[in-house]
Amino acid sequence: MSIPNLLAVVRLLLTPVAMALILNSEPMDTVAIVAAVVFVVAALTDLLDGYLARRWRITTTVGAFLDTVADKVLVAGALLALVEIGATSAWVAFMIIGREIAITGLRSVAALDQSTVPPSIWGKSKAVVQFVAITMAILRIDVAVGPWRVDQWAMAVAVVVTLLSAGDYFAKFRQILTPRAKG
Repeated sequence: MSIPNLLAVVRLLLTPVAMALILNSEPMDTVAIVAAVVFVVAALTDLLDGYLARRWRITTTVGAFLDTVADKVLVAGALLALVEIGATSAWVAFMIIGREIAITGLRSVAALDQSTVPPSIWGKSKAVVQFVAITMAILRIDVAVGPWRVDQWAMAVAVVVTLLSAGDYFAKFRQILTPRAKG
């Protein structure tokens, strides 16, 4: 197994560890800090695996699949744990997880049409913003900025960037989704 693929597997394995820690944490306690560290380490494997695969020119279909699944499992697992402890709202989790499902569906339709959906700058920005917002929500820093805590603002930004990313993907690939006239 290549190192990039191993990093994706490590991300998958760290997800239930992060979830268990999140579920047993209190705001800014030692368990929350450890949960945030585990989550950040898992998130960093996302940045590292793709970089290494491209640099070493060992990108594979299996590797792309593992990377995509590991990313979605990590984000969804952390969000579900955060909803369970009341650190984020269900609508935030729904919007982010719903986008991931929709884009996965788009990629599947594109693959059936023998097209690809390459990552965009919005998709890459979305991942970073989500990782930062989730880390802040895990820690639950009690700093209010207007009506919300700083982690709630970060999550709102994550939702906006997530939706912009989805819109970008759908706009670029609307021709795949539009039935062609039969001639």
